[in-house]
Amino acid sequence: MSQHKQQAEIEHRIKAKAAELGFVACGFARADAAPRTAGRLREWLDEGRHGDMIWMEERAHHRGSPTGLWPEVRSIVALGMSYAPAADPLRLAGEGERGRISVYAQGGDYHDVVKKALKALGRWLAQEAGCDLKVFVDTAPVMEKPLSEAAGLGWQGKHTNLVSRAHGSWLFLGAIYTTLDLTPDVPGRDSCGSCDACQRACPTDAFPTPYRLDARRCISYLTIEHAGPIPHEFRAAIGNRIYGCDDCLAVCPWNKFAATAAANMAFQPRAELTVPALADLLALDDADFRQVFAGSPIKRIGRNRMVRNAAIAAGNSGAPALLPVLERLRDDADPVVAEAAGWAVDRLR
Repeated sequence: MSQHKQQAEIEHRIKAKAAELGFVACGFARADAAPRTAGRLREWLDEGRHGDMIWMEERAHHRGSPTGLWPEVRSIVALGMSYAPAADPLRLAGEGERGRISVYAQGGDYHDVVKKALKALGRWLAQEAGCDLKVFVDTAPVMEKPLSEAAGLGWQGKHTNLVSRAHGSWLFLGAIYTTLDLTPDVPGRDSCGSCDACQRACPTDAFPTPYRLDARRCISYLTIEHAGPIPHEFRAAIGNRIYGCDDCLAVCPWNKFAATAAANMAFQPRAELTVPALADLLALDDADFRQVFAGSPIKRIGRNRMVRNAAIAAGNSGAPALLPVLERLRDDADPVVAEAAGWAVDRLR
């Protein structure tokens, strides 16, 4: 068999194995396929748009380029796993006494699910091709979105997330760095056109211009990454969102092509996380929190941050029935929780 045919065969087999392991998208890119990433990242960091996410700055030299993290890398295998929701992510917008949890966090922890599949694919590839490789999902200093665009999985939309023609906005991304020389796929082409639905949908104007996110204004950042008091200017706009925000993703017209049947079963929503009652969340102690959110990506924010978020949502609920539990939280041991509860009490009264 010619070298060209051998190359084509292993590339075909990689994509077939990825599909077997639950990835709905797989593409290849050269390690230097996204040369503008480092400059854009540096500009974003210099403007302070990363907020409290200090790790973005501390490892920017690794994050800006695959070779900055691993000099031996030659190619990137970019992968996507679908979590397309069966229900409308915005359906709880008017239910003030219920909390809204981002679609991606209503099921199993994607870190565990995607990492397990990546490791399985990596082991198979190392055995079949005799190459060196490293696997990454989310927690490593890897810019998955521009690399996925370079590998043809989609394009970074005006909300800065990856958009796929086949799977809309609902893809978990992972990457395998390898010493193999793989034939690059055709890069994704921006197909947002004149649409600005994601920008108009954002409750806190987190997109000052298209393709530019200010994390400090983003509800996902405020409810997940930000540990201190949530700035007062954003509290009313948060509404009943207690973990993340799907608004900019949910309104994307490309989602009409996303097949919920393609979503990994591990991400099917847990009943207790689809319509959680704020009263129950406000009453959580540490042990309750760990029990309720075991196996969920939500567990990493801890009890105090979740109760802080629930208190803000309670203040927006218009529900006086929540006042007794909020009154008790005004004496919470965590000052951030106590302050949020006090704000909610004042607002409800």
